[in-house]
Amino acid sequence: MSRVNLLPPELRQLQAIRQRTVLIGMGGVAALALLGLFYFFQSSQLSGAQSDLDQARASNAITQQQISDLQPYADLQQQLQAKKQLKDTLFQNEISWSGVLLDVSRVIPDPSYLTTLTGAITAPTGTVIGSSGTPSTSTALIGTMTFAGVSDQTETIASWLTRLEDVKGWVNPWVNSAQEQGADSGIYAFDSGIDLTVDAATVRGRGGAH
Repeated sequence: MSRVNLLPPELRQLQAIRQRTVLIGMGGVAALALLGLFYFFQSSQLSGAQSDLDQARASNAITQQQISDLQPYADLQQQLQAKKQLKDTLFQNEISWSGVLLDVSRVIPDPSYLTTLTGAITAPTGTVIGSSGTPSTSTALIGTMTFAGVSDQTETIASWLTRLEDVKGWVNPWVNSAQEQGADSGIYAFDSGIDLTVDAATVRGRGGAH
C-alpha cells in the first residue's frame, strides 16, 4: 500500500525547512560543545604552564636570595686570597739571617775572622756560574752578601772562598782585594762576596708551606 501525502506543498516545504533548521541548530550546538571542550583543555594547559612558570620564578627568587646571602662570604674569600698573595709577595726570597750567621761560623777558617757582613736581597736576576766556569741553567740570583775580614796567609782566603760554596744557595764567590798588613806579616785584610740563589731562601721565601 502506498502512502499519499495530502498536505499542501507549502506545508511540506515549511516542514523540511524546520527539519533543516533543527539539524543546523544541533550541528551548531555540537560545534559549540567541541569549541568549549577545546577551550577547557587549552585553559587547563595554560593554567598548568602558568603554575610551572610561577614555581620557576619562586625557585629563582629563592636561589637569587641564597646567592645574595652568600655574596659576603665570596667577597671575604677574595679579600683573603688578595691578602695571601700580598703576604707571599712580602716574604718572597726571604733569607734567614740568623741561619746565615750560623753558616758563616761553620765555614770560616780558623786563622781568620770577619769584621763586617752585609746582605742584600734584590729582584731575581743574573746567572749562576757553575764550578766549571760555565753558566748554570739552575736558579737566578736573588741577592748578594759581602764580607770584610782579616786572614792569616792568602791560602786561608782561598780556603774561605772554597768553603763559601759548600753552603746551599751560595754561589759565585769572589775577592775584591787582599792587602797585607805590614811587610812580610802574612796577615791580610780582605773583602769578598757571594751571590745568593733562591735555594738560600727560607721555605716560605721559596713559596713553600709556612
